[in-house]
Amino acid sequence: MSGRHSGRPTLEQVAVRAGVGRGTVSRVINGSPRVSEQAREAVRRAIEELGYVPNQAARTLAGSRTDAIALVIPETEARLFAEPYFLDIIRGISAELGAADQQLLLTLVRTERERQRFEQYVAARRVDGVLLASVHADDPLPERVRELGLPVVLNGRRTADEAAPYVDSDNAGAGRAAVAHLAAGGRRRIATITGPLDMYVARARLDGYREGVAAAGLAPDELLVATGDFTEEGGRCAMRALIERAPDLDAVFAASDVMAAGARGVLREAGRRVPEDVALVGVDDSAVARLMDPPLTSVRQPIEEMGRTMARMLLRELAGEGEGEREGEGRAARQVLPTELVVRASS
Repeated sequence: MSGRHSGRPTLEQVAVRAGVGRGTVSRVINGSPRVSEQAREAVRRAIEELGYVPNQAARTLAGSRTDAIALVIPETEARLFAEPYFLDIIRGISAELGAADQQLLLTLVRTERERQRFEQYVAARRVDGVLLASVHADDPLPERVRELGLPVVLNGRRTADEAAPYVDSDNAGAGRAAVAHLAAGGRRRIATITGPLDMYVARARLDGYREGVAAAGLAPDELLVATGDFTEEGGRCAMRALIERAPDLDAVFAASDVMAAGARGVLREAGRRVPEDVALVGVDDSAVARLMDPPLTSVRQPIEEMGRTMARMLLRELAGEGEGEREGEGRAARQVLPTELVVRASS
């Protein structure tokens, strides 16, 4: 028995067989000196046993640098430019990469064809690393980039046990803080407008909301939960549904400022005063929050600093100083930044 698998073995299978992280396998393939001899021998043995064939183009170009980093956002142009969140992320990443003399390449991946085209771009080693924002649960791109031998850092995460390196904020804490504030103000029928539930960020904020409701001694009620999509129109649609099925609601926690703005418009159309009849809280503490009438109470997350931290994490990995994969552990580097409630007139 040769131990070879039928079908094409993956870099991940090599890592499992060798008992190391995928980053260690990539470093062995690319000839990096930052690997112990024991790990190097384990990887070589696993490659032989599995019959793994590394991407030849990636190996040929492994020693060259482009001094370019790709930022991938799997959203439409309309959402990119309508949502302050993305502009703040880009600002933070751009500032950090600029200081390191690295070029930032912004790429929108909206279709399967565009994803495949970007994978070909990565395979040709036209960038040194990839930053990925707005990740959805089923996004295969982080694994594909890592299999091609490039480092990747996510803004947010796909699941609670995300395997790729990431920078996130305390999204569950944001939900808890919002509900605690509303309950302390005497609100008893606190509703929420979630983001799309195929995104971990939306599920985490919903979990925080539910934890906050329980901590306040309020009865859970799924009629008070409506799903949005992080857009203003999504906030409007969700708010209409909430008013129809729970007309006695007296507070709303919207999982983004942009959705809170949509909810605010519907409340005004329905003759509900903010905050007298319905208190309103958002997330992001963006310009949208400050310019609303009345100004919006919002949970601030350090968006620009998240972008800077992502870029620093990737640059450390490129410099051979990263913690993306520890030999034998396969544990991704991760950082969760704190959030802060900013109280304004809407609550």
